[in-house]
This record gives sequence, C-alpha cells and structure tokens, in this order.
Amino acid sequence: MIEERLFDLYLLEDTFPADVTSAIIPENKIVVAKMISKSKGIVAGIKVIKHLLERKGLSVELHKNDGEEITPGDTILTIRGPARLVLTLERTVLNIVMRMSGIATQTRMLVEMVHKINPAVRIAATRKTTPGFRYFEKMAVEIGGGDTHRFNLADMVLIKDNHIKILGGIENALSVAKSSVSFSKKVEIEVRTKEEAITAAKCGADIIMLDNFSPEQIRETLAELKRLDLRNHVIIEASGGITPQNIEEYAKTGVDVISLGYLTHSVKSLDISLKIIKVEECESKIH
Repeated sequence: MIEERLFDLYLLEDTFPADVTSAIIPENKIVVAKMISKSKGIVAGIKVIKHLLERKGLSVELHKNDGEEITPGDTILTIRGPARLVLTLERTVLNIVMRMSGIATQTRMLVEMVHKINPAVRIAATRKTTPGFRYFEKMAVEIGGGDTHRFNLADMVLIKDNHIKILGGIENALSVAKSSVSFSKKVEIEVRTKEEAITAAKCGADIIMLDNFSPEQIRETLAELKRLDLRNHVIIEASGGITPQNIEEYAKTGVDVISLGYLTHSVKSLDISLKIIKVEECESKIH
C-alpha cells in the first residue's frame, strides 16, 4: 500500500543510518504513551496512523476518529510497545498527524463558510502539495470535507496556458484532447477571459477553470454562458488568488467548484504531542 511505502521512506529519512538516541534506552523497556492535542481543530490521519503503527508491532487504541473536533488536552490515541520503537517513530507520526490535522481544520472552516452561502459549491485542493506528502495532504482535505481534485496527472486532462500555447489555441487544444484521450477522462481547460470561456464551452470542455478571475468577472462570464445556453453543459471552477479572506465573495458568484492551493501550501499544523505515561520492564529482550 502506498501509505506503508511512504511511511517507511519518511522513517528512513529520519533514522538513517540509526537512531543513536533511542539506542541508549534498555531493550527491555515497554511504554504506554498518549497522543495529546494542544490545539483546537479537526483531527486527521488517525486511521492510517493506527494501521502504520500496528504494522510496526505496536498496539494502538483510538480515542478520536478522523474528522472529529479536538481541543487542548484531548487524548487522541494511546500506544503501547517497546520504548525504543515508540521513540523512534514519535516525530514522524506526529509530523503526519499535525500536518494532516492542520489541513483538515482549514478545509472544514472554508467548507462551512461557503456552504452558508452556497451549499452546492465544492471546495477543492490543487497539486500545490509538499513533494512526497501529497497522499496524506489530499486525504486530509477529504477528511475536512473538501474535494481532492486531481491526485496526479493521470486522473484527468487539465489543459493549462502552456499546453494551449504549444497546441496553438483553445480550439485546437480541446480538439486534440477530445480525439486522443479516453472517453472516461474528463477534459478541463484553464481560461483567462470571458471570451475564452465561451470558446471552451462551445468546443466541448467538460470543466472550465476561470483562472484569476475577479468575482465580478465570474458573474459576467456565467451570465453570458447562461444567455448562450451553455452554462448547464459545463462545470465551472474558480481558481487563483482565492484565500479565506475573499472566498465568500467567490461562493456568491454561482461557480460549481472553488479550488485553492492555500489548503496545502499555507496552512498551519496543529500542535500535538506524545507523552509517555507508563514505563514497564520485560524479563527478556524484545525482538
């Protein structure tokens, strides 16, 4: 599974060639540790972390589930196992849960903000993710109630400005895409003006991304698409320059999707710690 391979890679980064600090702990020490929240927010990554820790031989008890609210002092999960192993895994585990929880918290906040205005609009992530951590970041967006958009380049055709320039314009780019890509893949195209949006709709785009449009420009574009009886044939996505400060204005425009890189490149991780609450000894070494 991809999460197992990624987790092993993160551990390799942190432990190569060895964890020289945890090595000073006697091998027969067993600990019980609690993951405790020091922030208010939405917890994320707990289910996958439970699987990853159990795969390493630790026992895990969950006290919170993905998507639940947490407040300072809440116990998220309890771990029991060899002290050396717990300490070696500690920072990697916390980094994953802290970052995922920060993303889920921000996503939930934005989803709730826009749904008060337009319950049908979707909040989506982008591919502006941390190299090597996209799987967990996209999972966190989903836990927070957002849409993952494309996970990678195989998910959908997304024709952007550089593709359009190489292919000689919107009409030709869409024609090439429609004729060369499987019917099972949606075709989205990025446009910069109202006129380009109309051209894209007439040429059969499934999704039109209004890139860096102001809310007023979006309203004008949607009105023109509706006048031409093209609005109901396409999904309209607003993207570019959207933040928590202006997202409500975009929600009022009537777009179907609001995507923002902010969810993955500008959020703050939640503060979460791991505290050992009990130390035991085994009679023999732990293997």
